[in-house]
Amino acid sequence: MREIFEAELRQVGDDLIEMSRLVESAIRRAGTALLEADHQLAQEVIASDHAIDKLESALDERCVHLLAQQAPVATDLRIIITALRISASLERMGDLARHVAEVARGRYPAQAVPGPARETFVKMQAAAVHVAQRVTSLLATRDVALAAEVEQDDDLLDALHQDTFAASLAPGWAGTPQETIDVTLLGRYYERFGDHAVSVARRVTFLVTGDFDSEHAHTEA
Repeated sequence: MREIFEAELRQVGDDLIEMSRLVESAIRRAGTALLEADHQLAQEVIASDHAIDKLESALDERCVHLLAQQAPVATDLRIIITALRISASLERMGDLARHVAEVARGRYPAQAVPGPARETFVKMQAAAVHVAQRVTSLLATRDVALAAEVEQDDDLLDALHQDTFAASLAPGWAGTPQETIDVTLLGRYYERFGDHAVSVARRVTFLVTGDFDSEHAHTEA
């Protein structure tokens, strides 16, 4: 019986890694669609978000089943509860990648990001892909050193988010009202993507160390 339970826990971990890989692919392709005005790629990202949602649903169902059937305690309970919370953060990261793709699709064939803000979004995209890659590695290895690196990546995204405000509020900004709205929303999407990555990182740290205060140090929206 214990062997079956441990196999189920391993499957939960494998599902989280697979979710993270899908999120990593989604943000990479969404950013490409945004920066290259690629309508077809944007459509593919939007459609593929269903796979992330479906995997989250299956993972959550498995976790609830384990709670109901096995009544886990101590470390086993911590693994299951943490997995439920991580899956929610990964699902939200997938949604944010989809939102980026939706902006790209909505402005096609025009570029959604006007020239003065383009360099900032090129950097934001690179930082978001980097943080997504680290999250996948973190879930696979549970290396708490990677968790600290995820937070550093998020600091960069936060700084770049501020740069989007500086660009759109500058005296020389000539963007249309729609471009101003798009830049504001896109900056927020990338910034929240990083925040949810930090949430995953802190929960993995909690899983490994049992440090409850660290796991709850981050608030989500």
